[in-house]
Amino acid sequence: MKENFDKCLKMLLAHEGGFVDHPDDPGGMTNLGVTKKVYDEWIGRESTEQEMRDLTPEDVGPIYKKNYWDRIKGDSLPSGVDWCAFDWCVNSGKSRPSKAIQRAVGATQDGAIGPATIGLIMEKDPEEIINYVYGVRQDFYKSLKTFETFGRGWTRRNKETLHQALEMV
Repeated sequence: MKENFDKCLKMLLAHEGGFVDHPDDPGGMTNLGVTKKVYDEWIGRESTEQEMRDLTPEDVGPIYKKNYWDRIKGDSLPSGVDWCAFDWCVNSGKSRPSKAIQRAVGATQDGAIGPATIGLIMEKDPEEIINYVYGVRQDFYKSLKTFETFGRGWTRRNKETLHQALEMV
C-alpha cells in the first residue's frame, strides 16, 4: 500500500543494520543494506569507503523506493504483502518474490508484477500469500551454499518478516 513505504523502510533498515564488509558476502561493502555497487550506480561515480560508512537513512530511502519498492509495485500491493515482497526483493532481487507471489495467486510467473497479477492478488487472502512467500523464501535460503554461514540470520529475518507482515493485514 502506498502509505506503507515509510513503515516498511523503517523495518527494512532494522533488518539491514549498519556498515559491513564480510569476506563471504558476495554483495561486498554494504551499509544500511545498500551495496557499494548499488550506491555507485545511484550517485554516478565510485564512492569511497568513508562515504559508504557515512550513509544515512535519508541517503538510502530514495534508492529503496525507486530500485525495490516501485519495482515490486509496493504501492499497489495489499498491506503485509507489500512488506514481505519488499524485504525479500531487497535481500534477493525483484524476480524471486514476484514469481513467488505469482505462483501463490495463479498468475503467469514472469517475475514482473503487473495489472493482471495485481488483480489476482486482490482476489486472494493476503495471509495465504504471505505464508506462501515465507515458505518459498526459506526454501530458497536453504538451497544456497552460504546457508551455513548466513542461514541463521536469514531464517530469523524471514520469520520476523512473516510475523510483521501478518500483523499488517
